[in-house]
Amino acid sequence: MNIDKKITDDLVANDVSFVTTVPCKQLAGVIEEIEACDKIFHIPSNKEDEGMGLCAGAFMGGKRPAIIMQNTAIGVTINTLATLIQYYRMPLPMIISYRGELREPVACQVEMAVHTKALLAEMKIPTYHFHKQSDVEEFDAILKYTFMCNKPVAILTDANFWGGYGDQ
Repeated sequence: MNIDKKITDDLVANDVSFVTTVPCKQLAGVIEEIEACDKIFHIPSNKEDEGMGLCAGAFMGGKRPAIIMQNTAIGVTINTLATLIQYYRMPLPMIISYRGELREPVACQVEMAVHTKALLAEMKIPTYHFHKQSDVEEFDAILKYTFMCNKPVAILTDANFWGGYGDQ
């Protein structure tokens, strides 16, 4: 199964037409797939909170947005999530590379991994953790959920989900 294509196809099937991304090595394949998709307007962001602002604008303009980002910037996004996305009840699927977990080769990534789930829980953001590639089968239902209830939803995708760091 090509998980990058499955994610992109599910976004399109759920009328997501605007996606912003912040670069991450783990996310490179899905970002390339989204960039190549003519049904999705893709705009890269420099920072995650900036990307959430772009998603808010797209939502207010009648689009269904999504953001693809790294967990290491969750702390930077707390204010934007609370005062913009949650306050105005904007649905926002957040596909998040969950750096700092088992087999992480970069030590500084571990510190934010320790706090990621707790911060999302404190914000009352529904969170799903994709560990096996077969977990992507839930993605369509998660998208339907976020647009039904007008809430941001976090999908944490760890190294095992993406195929590891090249050591497998």
